[in-house]
Amino acid sequence: MIRPTTIPQTTEDLLVEQAVAREALRLAFIHHQELATGLKGVQQQRDIGAALAQSEAGGTQVNLFDLGLIIGSGGVLSHAPRRHQAALMMVDAFLPVGVTMLAVDSIFMMPQLGVLSQQYPDIARQVFRRDCLIPLGPVIAPLGPVTDGEDVMTVRVEPADGNPVEVTVRGGELHRLPLARDAKARLTVRPARGLDLGEGKGKVIERAITGGVVGILLDGRGRPLQLPDDDTKRAERLRTWLEAAGAAGDAD
Repeated sequence: MIRPTTIPQTTEDLLVEQAVAREALRLAFIHHQELATGLKGVQQQRDIGAALAQSEAGGTQVNLFDLGLIIGSGGVLSHAPRRHQAALMMVDAFLPVGVTMLAVDSIFMMPQLGVLSQQYPDIARQVFRRDCLIPLGPVIAPLGPVTDGEDVMTVRVEPADGNPVEVTVRGGELHRLPLARDAKARLTVRPARGLDLGEGKGKVIERAITGGVVGILLDGRGRPLQLPDDDTKRAERLRTWLEAAGAAGDAD
């Protein structure tokens, strides 16, 4: 937070603070990826399957497709007026790919629970699950570049209780579908040719998903994100994404 002992007084102040948080999270994640590298100059024993799957020695060991859950903690994320804002900050900063569940620390209590767990692990676990961790919902995002306006993926969501919904996401778009907290659904996604959701380029994926307070975010903005160079167009694009994610309204 820019001023940890105060809260933003205007919408502009809030957007600036959250923009700074995005960049801080992005740089911290890059630093983490640089630290999580394979050994250099050391002979590695592995079978042929591992050789094909393992990254080159010295490269990052962080596989974004394997990040099934991202938990955000810290003042800006925990105290965002809307949980949707926390979700969008995390997506913009970490750029998850495939199907990734998002969650947030409700009131920035995870550090304290870590201390509590040393003496009372069962109590800390219960508080963490019941009061600390707030599921925001899954984000679905293919890996690869996209072109504005062209089809990126077709998404079908079949809730356990409710009617199925099918949406075609195009390049540059961000969609949000409702799926209540703890609600179950079956997800089927068909990415466009050249885009990968974890099973290979153009291959359909099917997953069982659980909803959160934000719902389901369908991210068709591509990886990496592409923003217009023109200031006015860039501001319009960012405003469109805020509204699409439900992050532009008043506090929850």
